[in-house]
Parts: sequence; structure tokens; C-alpha cells
Amino acid sequence: MTPRELIGTAEVPGGEPLRLFRRGGDYMIVLERNELMSTRMRGSEVALAEMTLERLGARPGKRDARLLIGGYGMGFTLRAALAGLGAGGAVTVAELVPGIIDWARGPMAELTAGCLDDPRVRLVMGDVGDAIGERAEAYDGILLDVDNGPDGLTRLANDRLYTASGLAAARRALRPGGVLAVWSAGPDPAFAKRMAAAGLAVEEVAVRARENGKGPRHVIWFGTKGRG
Repeated sequence: MTPRELIGTAEVPGGEPLRLFRRGGDYMIVLERNELMSTRMRGSEVALAEMTLERLGARPGKRDARLLIGGYGMGFTLRAALAGLGAGGAVTVAELVPGIIDWARGPMAELTAGCLDDPRVRLVMGDVGDAIGERAEAYDGILLDVDNGPDGLTRLANDRLYTASGLAAARRALRPGGVLAVWSAGPDPAFAKRMAAAGLAVEEVAVRARENGKGPRHVIWFGTKGRG
């Protein structure tokens, strides 16, 4: 087997550093011993965007949704969102770790494919929790993929995103009919209950990690805000 090559290390404010590895043509971002994401396992990150747009009722020619994506990662969710949005759509990407963007514009530039320079994209270097709290009814969709599930794995401060108050803040930031989508490596019944208690209509969907329908099952929760 081809050995992994360490490409770089990125500091996480308030957390342990991330490491970028390459094995052949594949890239992996690792936190301690946890592989957070890889180019081989991108199906559920793509589904996070595609399935959110489906639930928003986006149609060709009418895809003008305003989205907030928490965590750039390897850009799979962003690129899928841009592919599904029209010229009138807009995506704010909140990324806390500068090194992630350095990797996107450096060793993974070919994979990034210029998505960060798309005129519909606004990159905000900072905590997605702060972006959520900035303004009420600002987004049609909020897509969170900043941890391996609804807990602060990457850094403890992320826990606030998944608490009752964090979910209430996300609901306030959504427009009527808007969707909060949260990616996870596995199920968490307590979190689904908290989403429902925050006034969101909850749907839990199991998605395969690979785009070919294989690999481990990941979970995406979709919480829809009522229109009333």
C-alpha cells in the first residue's frame, strides 16, 4: 500500500491541530486519530447540499436561495451547492481555520476548482456560530459540517451549535420555510429531540459515504422552520 505523506498542519483556535495527508491521488484531513474527511468519502458531503436544495424546492431558473455553510472542509458541499444554485443564489462560507483555506488554494487547488472565487460566494474567516447570530431570517439554508457529529469534536466551543440555545439561534437565522442541515458520522437520538424541541420539523436521513452508494452510513438531519 502507498504510504501516507504529510502535506501540512493547520492550527485550530481552541482545539487540536489538523493534518493534511496525501496517499497517491487521495487527500485526508485528520484530527488526532480521527479521519474527518477524505476525497474518497465525499458522497454525504455532496448530499448535504443537494438534499438541502431539494427540501427548499429549488428548481432550475428559480434557484436563488441564500445559504450559510459552516466549514469549508474540502469544498464538496460548497461545489454541490453552487452546481444547484442559479445566478441569483448566494453562499456564505464560514471557516474558522485559515490553514484549511491555504490548503484549498495550495496543494488542493485542482480539487477546489476555483469555487472560492465564484462571485456567488462570500468567505468569512470566523466561527459559524457568530455568523448564525448576526441577523434574523438571513438564510434559506444553514448547512453544518464542522464536527463528526453534534458535539464539539474539532473544538469544545462548537458544542454551542448543538445546544437548545444554539438550535434556537439557527432557527431565528432561517427564513420561513428554511432548512437547518447537520451532518454526522452516526445517529444521535438526543440531538434529533433537541432539534424538534427548538421548533423545527425534523427528518433524519442515512446517506452512504461514497458517491457510488457504498461505504459507511452517515446521517444528515434536516430541520425545517415553519412558514407560519
